[in-house]
Amino acid sequence: MSYRLIECTFEEHAEQMLEIFNDAIVNSTALYDYSPRTMDNMVSWFEVKRANDFPVIGLVDSSGSLAAFASYGFFRTFPAYKYTVEHSIYVHEKHRGAGLGKQLLDELIGVARSQGKHVLIAAIDADNAASIAIHVRRGFSLVGTLPEVGFKFGRWLNLVFYQMVLDTPADPIDG
Repeated sequence: MSYRLIECTFEEHAEQMLEIFNDAIVNSTALYDYSPRTMDNMVSWFEVKRANDFPVIGLVDSSGSLAAFASYGFFRTFPAYKYTVEHSIYVHEKHRGAGLGKQLLDELIGVARSQGKHVLIAAIDADNAASIAIHVRRGFSLVGTLPEVGFKFGRWLNLVFYQMVLDTPADPIDG
């Protein structure tokens, strides 16, 4: 199956993104959340992305359905973290294993470079071997493990942090 890279918009993709988010919440530890999100959550999510020029990219299949999406946002909101972003990638259950996560990660890395970001952070459930493998193959390094910081599905969850340091920005500034 072929996929086409797109920029996601609220108007065209929020409903499909919500379905993918909620599947991850209800059926996995990709999100340490208990309750499915609502369309109101998507409104505010997109507002933050737009206000801060954060990318929201997706891959659509030949029928135009959203197969996967990715974005990044604040790692922490203190000013000195302005060159560091935390990213997320979500793949619809019907499209997993097709290499979409790799494709979106490569695109996010390119956007981060073009926006002058310096560090990409991935916070991944320690049992998510597929996500960890994608990040390692793309050059991310394990920089930390937070044992038992989440509790979901009746068990403690460990969170691992992977990081990629970019060669940008050319001239970082304080303030």
